[in-house]
Amino acid sequence: MAGTLSLRALNRALLDRQLLLRRDPLPAATGPRAGRVIETVEHLVGLQAQAPFPPYYGLWSRLEGFRPGDLAELLLARKVVRIGLMRGTIHLVSAEDCLALRPVLQEVLERGLRANFGRQLTDVDRAELARAGRALVDDRPMTFSEIGDALKSRWPQYPPNALAQGVRALVPLVQVPPRAVWGRAGRAAHTSAEAWLGRPLQAVASVEPVVLRYLAAFGPATVADAQAWSGLTGLREVFERLPKQLRTFRDEQGRELFDLPDAPRPDPGTPAPVRLVAEFDNLVLSHGDRSRVISEPDRQRLYTKNGIFPGTVLIDGFVRGMWRVATARRAAVLTVELFGDVGGPDRDAVTAEGERLLEFASPGSPDNEIRFGPIP
Repeated sequence: MAGTLSLRALNRALLDRQLLLRRDPLPAATGPRAGRVIETVEHLVGLQAQAPFPPYYGLWSRLEGFRPGDLAELLLARKVVRIGLMRGTIHLVSAEDCLALRPVLQEVLERGLRANFGRQLTDVDRAELARAGRALVDDRPMTFSEIGDALKSRWPQYPPNALAQGVRALVPLVQVPPRAVWGRAGRAAHTSAEAWLGRPLQAVASVEPVVLRYLAAFGPATVADAQAWSGLTGLREVFERLPKQLRTFRDEQGRELFDLPDAPRPDPGTPAPVRLVAEFDNLVLSHGDRSRVISEPDRQRLYTKNGIFPGTVLIDGFVRGMWRVATARRAAVLTVELFGDVGGPDRDAVTAEGERLLEFASPGSPDNEIRFGPIP
C-alpha cells in the first residue's frame, strides 16, 4: 500500500532536490567549477529565464561561492543557452539539454502558437515559414522585430509580430550573447540552436527521460504537477509505462504521487534555512498544486500588475515574503516585503541572507542597502 506524505514531507523533499536545504560548495579550480555549474543547471532541468539575470540569483541561492562570471563565461562559450522550452517560456539550459529537450517540447511551442497567433496566421504554410525564418536567423542573429519586418514582404497580409512568433515556435531559437551576460546589455537577438551549437537536435523526442528528470528535481509529484511544469499533456500514459522505475505515495488529500525509488525524502522535521529564491524560479512554478511551498493567499500576492514574478523569501521552507533588488553603478538596494509578522531570529536570518545577496549583486559597496517594506 502506498504511504502518505504530509505537506511538510513534500516541502522538505522539494527543497532537498532543489539544493535549498544546504548550499553545495563550488570547487576552486576553473574546470571543475564550470562542470559543477553545468551539472547543477542540468539537475534542475534548466532555470527559468524570461528576464536575463534571474538564473544568476538562482544559482547563487544553491551554490556556495558562485560568482556571476561562472555563468557568464559558460554563456559566452556556448556551453549553456537560453531557449523557449517548458511551458513555452525561456529557460537557461546546458547545450546538451537544449538539443535533447527542444524536440520533446515542440508540441508545447506549437500549441502556444495556435492559441495566441493561430487566427493571425491562417493559411500560412508552417513548413515554408520555418524555412524562411531559419534562413534569416542562420545568416545572422535577429530580433523578433527584425524577423517580422524581413518576412512581411513574403507574407504582406499577415502581422509581422505573428510571423516572428511563428518562427519562434517552429524553429529552435536561442538568444545569443551579450544578452544575459552579467554586467553587459544586449538586444534579444536569436539564431537557431543548430547554427549556434554546430550540432543537430536529437532525432528522437523521448518523453520518459524528461519525466524521470522532473521527478529527480521536483518530486514526489502528481501527473498534473508534471504537466504544469512541462506544458505537455497526456502524461498519464507516460507514467503508466514506467511502473518499475517509480514508487507511489499519496498526499494528504489522497492524490497519487510518483517518485524515484531512491530519491531523497528527508524527515519532515529537517531544518530549512532562510533562502532568497530568484525571480521566476521553478521552485514556485513547477507544480499544479503549489501548496508544498506557498499558500494560495500568498501565491496571489506574487502576481504583480506588470507581470513580473518577484523573488521569494523562504522561511522554514515556505514562501513568507518577496524581494526585489535594484542595482546601480556603485550600489544595490534590496527591498524585502514579508508576509505577516516575521520577527526575531527569522528576520535576522532574512537580513543576513539579504546582505549576502547584496555582496553578490554589488560586491564591496559601502552603499548597499536593505529595506523592509512594500515592493515598489
